[in-house]
Amino acid sequence: MSEDFAAVQEIILAARRNLEQGPWDYLVGGSDSETTLRRNRLGFDRLAFRPRILVDVTKIDTSTTFLGHHLRIPVLFAPIGSLQTFTPEGGAAASKAAAEFGTVHVVSSATQPDLEVTAAATTAPKIFQLYVAGDEEWIKEILGRVVKAGYKALALTVDTAQYSRRERPILSRYTTASRRTPADPKWRAGLTWEIMDRIKEIAGLPFLLKGVQTPEDAAIAVQHGVDVIWVSNHGGRQLDHGQGSIEVLPEIVQAVAGKAAIVMDGGVQRGTDIIKALALGASAVAIGRLEGYGLAAAGVHGAVRVLEILEEEMRIAMGLMGVTSVSQLSPAYLTKAEPVTFPHEMSQFANLVEGQIR
Repeated sequence: MSEDFAAVQEIILAARRNLEQGPWDYLVGGSDSETTLRRNRLGFDRLAFRPRILVDVTKIDTSTTFLGHHLRIPVLFAPIGSLQTFTPEGGAAASKAAAEFGTVHVVSSATQPDLEVTAAATTAPKIFQLYVAGDEEWIKEILGRVVKAGYKALALTVDTAQYSRRERPILSRYTTASRRTPADPKWRAGLTWEIMDRIKEIAGLPFLLKGVQTPEDAAIAVQHGVDVIWVSNHGGRQLDHGQGSIEVLPEIVQAVAGKAAIVMDGGVQRGTDIIKALALGASAVAIGRLEGYGLAAAGVHGAVRVLEILEEEMRIAMGLMGVTSVSQLSPAYLTKAEPVTFPHEMSQFANLVEGQIR
């Protein structure tokens, strides 16, 4: 079945055929003017490679280790709410795909099936992502379930103090299942470093802080003992007119100074994007829209195929750059450049014109 989709472009087109307008708009869109979404992509487009020659690249290793877990490529499946909108198995399908390929799914607390069913879908390691939706007793109850179900780490999302206006689904009159019965927004709006500390203590798991966008906050997070700094602007779906994730990555890497691992998401569309993020200091990247495209196109198989294509793109680019291991990547392999395409959520796929499949 691995030959069903020759390129990610075919996966995207299959996903579009399978989704109604509302779910499609939820998957691809950003907030307000979608400026942050486009800057995520623009940041990658402003970087070019500096390849080295006459290096033996007969053997290339695209793998890495993250929180003690072997990853076939340095790519996590990002937490996405309402995955059941894209495939009947919902979050369980993403976990199965991650396990089949050899990576880790970060399971959203806003998707179905519930966290126990998703955890039981495979024996592979999984990370649980938490949106705070209650008081400390609520936190203790859900984290007790998370630990009992065997999740290996906890990711706390902290960039949703207010829920954004995402105009594509608004104009489609589409509302996700989690938004139809929303939690009281005061819990997310009231999050503080002190509450984060308490959540980290209650969980007793390796801790990822998702939604860090400045070196100032990264430095504070390290002081609070956070294990993984997750550089993210929610894929351009929360604060509009923010910087692109790849743009802020270098200064966050500098602020962290090796005291925590770093994950980055936002705008990752190609294997070359993964390489750029790693060269600037990321430990791994996370993909959301690509994950959703794969699941919507062909369930588990579609999501696995996305990862296979990213792996092939990485291997080819590394070979042409004179790099045999991701550990060799550094800023020395990059230089600034002028972008040659107009940035949007599919701008790395030459045969998909913006607006063509809306």
